[in-house]
Amino acid sequence: MMQINIKEAKTNLSKLLRLVETKNQDEIFIARNGKPIAKIVPIKEEPVSNRIGVAEGKFEVPDDFDAGNEEIALMLTEGQL
Repeated sequence: MMQINIKEAKTNLSKLLRLVETKNQDEIFIARNGKPIAKIVPIKEEPVSNRIGVAEGKFEVPDDFDAGNEEIALMLTEGQL
């Protein structure tokens, strides 16, 4: 853990981001008057394959799901909303 004041954070933002990115620091706190107010942490990337299908089995698409497509297309292209 590292704590840095706002002025230093502004001046050294690229360096701070590099520290987090290269895992030299797990998190960096930005402080005002010695009190932490924000935290810089790396984004944990989730593989796309883990996101696809997360709602599987949570709902069922009704048989008439596409029933209004033509009407909606007409409203968007020709008609009044």
